[in-house]
Amino acid sequence: MFKLLISAEELQNNIPAGNWLVFDVRHDLVDHEAGRKAYEQGHIPGALYLDHEQELSAPKTGRNGRHPLPSRKDLAALMSSQGLKQQTQVVVYDGGNSIYAAHLWWMLRWLGHERVAILDGGWQAWLNASGAVQTGTNSAKLTEAQAVQGLSLPGAAGMPVVDAQAVLNNLTNPEFVVVDARASDRYLGKTEPMDPVAGHIPQALNRPNSLNLQDNGRFKPVPALRQEFEALLDGRPAGQIVHQCGSGITASHNLFAMELAGLEGSALYPGSWSEWCSDTSRPVARGSD
Repeated sequence: MFKLLISAEELQNNIPAGNWLVFDVRHDLVDHEAGRKAYEQGHIPGALYLDHEQELSAPKTGRNGRHPLPSRKDLAALMSSQGLKQQTQVVVYDGGNSIYAAHLWWMLRWLGHERVAILDGGWQAWLNASGAVQTGTNSAKLTEAQAVQGLSLPGAAGMPVVDAQAVLNNLTNPEFVVVDARASDRYLGKTEPMDPVAGHIPQALNRPNSLNLQDNGRFKPVPALRQEFEALLDGRPAGQIVHQCGSGITASHNLFAMELAGLEGSALYPGSWSEWCSDTSRPVARGSD
């Protein structure tokens, strides 16, 4: 069973078995059609495409962030429609930096599905390994029983989450530390290309998710990741860390990197900055404050 990373070569060796689910989640936050177009032009044979705007987000209200987390019931229904079963091995990939792959990895783990791994290096790693390429689209292949019964939803979420109120309460009664995965200029409030307010949640630390990767787009070796995160945590246990970013996507990348480093149990604030700054009563920090 693969639970964290899988290499292109390992995936090539296992695809012929035909009982794995591979999801392509390439995406562009500016051009929302780019990911699907890239998928149609070429993808891993048999891979299904999932859209971060249309399928992996709940409806937006203007107050719940740019990529609201769907309910576990709705996510289970979606994954059931894709053919997911309890024993299915899932592999997720994106264009190469694993940002969107890490988000779906986290969503599936939150749902309660353990057998899910990220293709290290994504689509580019697959091409570099001379992997076969399929064009066009694929549809889920469901048995009649799957279509009728759906996916059995575990009773408890597999990953912890916190909401905006918990983060607000934490400012005066600290129980955890928020780690912001956005680039440093966005964290400092020097620029804000996505949301209407610049800055960060007061008291949050900054760990740009790009620091998790090597130049080739693959994750850094486990010892390096562990050393870097332990320095950031400064003695705090992983269970006292809450990850945040712009809308919950790149925060999942930091959370995944911590899990990969053996620092398990951190939580996600799914609404993140885009939800936080939608309410003007919530405090905003800028600079290194």
